[in-house]
Amino acid sequence: MSRHCQVTGATPGFGHHVSHSHRRTKRRFDVNVQRKRYWVPSLGRQVTLRVSAKGIGIIDRRGIDAVIADLSVRGEKF
Repeated sequence: MSRHCQVTGATPGFGHHVSHSHRRTKRRFDVNVQRKRYWVPSLGRQVTLRVSAKGIGIIDRRGIDAVIADLSVRGEKF
């Protein structure tokens, strides 16, 4: 599973580990992605989404029906 949020579109960021001696090595900042199941009344079924913690908050505020409508316009699979 790739670290990609279906709601916000967040993807991993890249940067450096910086040690005490200030040596830099590559690292990856992963998105906090969770698999979450939601009941969608408009579809009459449950939907499993890969969402970040921020995406869960967006679903709580806007509602699952509005978010699913946006995802279907974008062509996301759910």
